[in-house]
Amino acid sequence: MANGDRMVLALGGAGTVGSGLVKGLLDRGFKVAVISRDSNKLEKLKAFVSPATKGNLTTLVGNVGTEEGAEEAKQALLRSVGKVTDVVSSLGFSWWQGGPPHTQPLKELHWVVETLLFSTFVSWKAFFPLVRDDPKSTYTFITGGAGEKLLMPGTGFLTVGAASTLAFCQVLREEYPEVPCKLNQVKINTGVASPERMAPGYLNHVDLGEAVATLVERRNTSHTVFTINSPSDLKTVILEGSL
Repeated sequence: MANGDRMVLALGGAGTVGSGLVKGLLDRGFKVAVISRDSNKLEKLKAFVSPATKGNLTTLVGNVGTEEGAEEAKQALLRSVGKVTDVVSSLGFSWWQGGPPHTQPLKELHWVVETLLFSTFVSWKAFFPLVRDDPKSTYTFITGGAGEKLLMPGTGFLTVGAASTLAFCQVLREEYPEVPCKLNQVKINTGVASPERMAPGYLNHVDLGEAVATLVERRNTSHTVFTINSPSDLKTVILEGSL
């Protein structure tokens, strides 16, 4: 199946990480669909991608963070594009630095876990059935390494939320060991930013998008965690074809 015949649903595609993924996929010839609650972010995404590929981008306003919203978004998506062949989810990659735990209310912890874990689970539950039984399909999670250590003071709840997302991805690999769909995870152990917000050691979100698009295109691995620690790791992906 040629890339032009594949429709990739990019969950979280209107965010910083997601927009790089969307651009990378479009530039490689894929058709891409993005669902977001924020229509302004969708308009910014349309302006960000390469003009020549904009015709292959489908955007829908919807909420994939609740079971009802995800189901409604799925039906609207299928009416719009007909079929989804691949899913890339960057919903489990986010940032929080609200302060040490003793200064935080319970609702703040709930918000972090809802943002990182609940949305990842609910959207997976809704959209995984669309690709699950096809060996030519892929479902790729983009996650952060914050779940394995405290990145800096004040980010404790981020560690809790990110750890829960990492655990969820592990559960899926082990609960569904023989699922035909290529089920993979890209774990990023550094920051990701747009060019104007780059810091030493960070990944350019466009470079990350190129690397993930390469992984989606190849479909030659499954139930694998690809760990990226630095920009040089991305160069290995793009130039040498391996993570």
